[in-house]
Amino acid sequence: MPQLNPSPWFMIFMYAWAVFLLVVVPMTLSFITPNGPAMQDAFTPKIQPWAWPWH
Repeated sequence: MPQLNPSPWFMIFMYAWAVFLLVVVPMTLSFITPNGPAMQDAFTPKIQPWAWPWH
């Protein structure tokens, strides 16, 4: 049965991964995010206790 012969499919597999690693990954990593990370304020909000209505 020819579909069980791994020799042509292994090379197709290797070429596909080579294209993925050498072309697709660098193209994806070259994108720049439009908004960089921003520093958080050191302000901590004042928390009020919750007035429970049933007591």
